[in-house]
Amino acid sequence: MSSRLSHGASGAIRRFAGWVARGSIGCPMLDGINYWDELKNSPSQMEICFAVFVNVLELDDRGEPINEKYAERRAATWLYRYCTGELPPGEADLEPWECALH
Repeated sequence: MSSRLSHGASGAIRRFAGWVARGSIGCPMLDGINYWDELKNSPSQMEICFAVFVNVLELDDRGEPINEKYAERRAATWLYRYCTGELPPGEADLEPWECALH
């Protein structure tokens, strides 16, 4: 396996960054929650949000992402809990490995 990210993995991370920046991550889960107000002065919390996405993202044998939307949903779950103090309805709690900073 190459020591570089595949185009697919790189694209998934780029798309996630775009969703976060546009305020569209996890639609419709985060509709009505202005997470930018919560995160603008907490870069370490934004770091955790990205860690959740990347920790959950799975790649196939060629390094291509196979669960990008699920990884986005778990990151949105983390943001929802961070902003509201509660889990979104129907979502499982986050596991410690999902939030780990490496």
